[in-house]
Amino acid sequence: MKTRAAVMYEHNQPVVVEDLELEDPKANEVLVRTAASGVCHSDLSVVTGAIYYDAAVVLGHEGAGIIEHVGKDVTDFHVGDHVILSFVTYCSDCKMCRMEKVCLCESYDVPRGYQLDGTYRLYNKSGQGILQMARIATMSEYMVVPHQNLVKIDDRHSLEKAALVGCGVTTGVGAVLNTAKVEPGSSVAVIGTGGVGLNAIQGAVLAKAKKIIAVDIAEKKLDFAKRFGATDVVNATDNDPVEAVRELTEGRGVDYAFEVIGNPDTIVQAYRMVRAAGTAVIVGMAHHQKEFSIPAQHFVATERQIIGSFYGSCQPRVDMPKLLNLYTEGKLKLDELITKHYQLDQINEAFADMEAGENARGVITFN
Repeated sequence: MKTRAAVMYEHNQPVVVEDLELEDPKANEVLVRTAASGVCHSDLSVVTGAIYYDAAVVLGHEGAGIIEHVGKDVTDFHVGDHVILSFVTYCSDCKMCRMEKVCLCESYDVPRGYQLDGTYRLYNKSGQGILQMARIATMSEYMVVPHQNLVKIDDRHSLEKAALVGCGVTTGVGAVLNTAKVEPGSSVAVIGTGGVGLNAIQGAVLAKAKKIIAVDIAEKKLDFAKRFGATDVVNATDNDPVEAVRELTEGRGVDYAFEVIGNPDTIVQAYRMVRAAGTAVIVGMAHHQKEFSIPAQHFVATERQIIGSFYGSCQPRVDMPKLLNLYTEGKLKLDELITKHYQLDQINEAFADMEAGENARGVITFN
């Protein structure tokens, strides 16, 4: 069958939107008709090579849709089910999965972008095999994906809103609630108030943090942060962000700082913002070749912690339905996250708007 998709053929070049040939699902795979795909900075990071995939690859890792066909041996999903696409494939049985660290599943030693049998499901008109970002590729009208990447949801939920839970909401909220386990009354700083950073702010609100400081260089994004629950904002263009955060916390520093950009400099800033025995949580995905350094003696003498948070340390089939329920209960903002809709052919415009800080979250919708 045919599917129209956004393909990265060359790093740092415009994305190509074209028709591809999509094979039927094989055993343990499912065909999903995409309803919506969020436009996330990680998609752009694939284009720049910061998150490295060989070309060519269909982009998209934050989405939701409806199952149209199931392959052999799939018993837990059926035609018509509404699903969120999880960008991790996990087995539920390895040591990491048994430790409830399913995002770190160690069972699938398959090159990035291929299906679990090491082959393609997508081909262009020249017969070239096309990879799928995170094995899903939500910037395509249809996807063939492993059933392990699916989260079934109640069909009363908007698929457009559910798509956001596929990455940005889960990553940001989960970093606060699952990874850091922020305590009520805590002080929190969030560096970077894009889609994931805004959800880290929402997570801090849910955790009942007392002070929530948003740090960014764009006033429009700081305005978004206020709407999502920031009690204070710091424009890092006008101020030393570390000193500004310390001034807002009586010179002590925050209990928790979340770096949601993926930049070595801001990672070090997050470390410097936290108080003695505080915790810096690194959420942003830096370039795969980048490193950062901190003074070794200071690290020991202050008992500060630096921890990573991948996908909000989530268990997709547990956490994602809970997040949708919080939205239904009015405790989580999803409507307000979507500030612009795009058609698939507008993907390069969507990336430009994201880099300019125009959106909280842009969303591609499919007919």
